[in-house]
Amino acid sequence: MNTAAVSELPAATSTSLGAEVRRGLTGRTKTLSPWLFYDTEGSRLFEEITGLDEYYLTRTESAIFQLHANEILAAAGVADRDWGKGRGDSREKLYIIELGAGTATKTGILLSTAVRQQGSVVYYAVDVSSSALQEAKRNIEENIAGVSVETHVADYTEGLGAIDAGTARKLVLYIGSSIGNFEPPAALELLRDVRAQLRPGDRLLLGVDMVKELPALLAAYDDAKGITAAFNRNVLMRINRELGANFHPQCFRHKVRWNGELSRIEMHLESLIRQNISIPGIGLEVSLKRGETIHTENSYKFTSERLVQMLTRSGFRLQQRWTDEKKWFSVALGEAV
Repeated sequence: MNTAAVSELPAATSTSLGAEVRRGLTGRTKTLSPWLFYDTEGSRLFEEITGLDEYYLTRTESAIFQLHANEILAAAGVADRDWGKGRGDSREKLYIIELGAGTATKTGILLSTAVRQQGSVVYYAVDVSSSALQEAKRNIEENIAGVSVETHVADYTEGLGAIDAGTARKLVLYIGSSIGNFEPPAALELLRDVRAQLRPGDRLLLGVDMVKELPALLAAYDDAKGITAAFNRNVLMRINRELGANFHPQCFRHKVRWNGELSRIEMHLESLIRQNISIPGIGLEVSLKRGETIHTENSYKFTSERLVQMLTRSGFRLQQRWTDEKKWFSVALGEAV
């Protein structure tokens, strides 16, 4: 039990984290936003998840990049000498921006290809985890000559406003099916915000997970080793540490279910007992009944039609799409119009 006094808690916890915990745990249905997963330990656990046999998303998207990187970047205009016309320089190079970059493991495939095609590239990584960004910067600069890495610790839902690329042409990477964590209206708003900060002809590379057989979907979020369960419960440990709460993670069960009506996987933390939780960092007391859940994440799965509709409604024209043999995952290139 963490009984730290409020005055001893990190100052940052009194702002966005505390506000999100209060909002989520005082609602009629208790929730916690998935961005709370990604403290240092959560980021480490997620990297471990991406290597699990059950978690097909990362390796499938990586395989798409391995097979089609040249085609993807050519379609994005890396070697297009006409892109800069009207901007004063037909030779300007591509500026690659990644939202939710993490350690940028998959991104290295695209960056290596971009360097081969245009000689050098500026890569701007945005993520809430400073430790993940530091690892990304170190790995890329050590292993891919010709990439200049800039990092920005931020919630990428705030947009691209802090990135000053001038009139450079931009390719925004939003991969890993991260868009699936947002409710459809919020996903649309996010993509519209990105589009508002791009010029016509700039591109968005969007990775999305597709609807598929239920056993594969459920296993990806409830692996046999229990790593995803630990990742889910870690959010409680973070609240304990940063807000002085007294959650007992062993009193919660990791619960995964498929909501077919909304086409999404849901992750919950189910209370195994009746319990009262104290969160002194925000002056909050929370009661949980046995069987009551805290809804921690949604992961929406897409059809081809829904993917095209989302891009179109947010101001992009679907230029090209790549998928794997099973059609489990799609990478779509949208052009800002």
